Amino acid sequence: MARVYLGLGANVGDRRANLRDALSRLAPVVRTEKVSSLYETPALSTPEVGDQPDFLNAVVRAATSLRPDALLRHVKTVERDAGRRPGLRWAPRPLDIDILLYDDQQLESDELTIPHAGLLERIFVLAPLSELAPELSLPGGTVTVAEALAALPAQEIARLEGPQWAALEP
Repeated sequence: MARVYLGLGANVGDRRANLRDALSRLAPVVRTEKVSSLYETPALSTPEVGDQPDFLNAVVRAATSLRPDALLRHVKTVERDAGRRPGLRWAPRPLDIDILLYDDQQLESDELTIPHAGLLERIFVLAPLSELAPELSLPGGTVTVAEALAALPAQEIARLEGPQWAALEP
């Protein structure tokens, strides 16, 4: 079984319900082990999409026997089932799932980059990931999650509630 970290985000509809639903739809092939607190961050604004609602974000530590390409297909199916449709990049969406880390693998293809390309620049990924694995060395071994978080310039983020948001069974 591979240890994976997934970033979850939503900024359309019942955002919290969308994230909870994603956890159940990922199962049983992705077994959630631990979830971070729930955070709110401003969405990126671009000329193409304009202003949009804030995102709810969390990170999940999970185990899976799926290979990275199969995991990506599964994640895309979960997003589609949640109502996500192809469209403009950075557009509002009911669910966004990113494969942040897959064991200590490094992978770059047209479809998938692991570790996630924006991992070191995004507080909405590093803050919740740091809750779950602050001392985790990121692939390449040059920095831990906590060190990467400390190196970020100031970004807006609000912790809304602890891991109980996910309502996982103990």
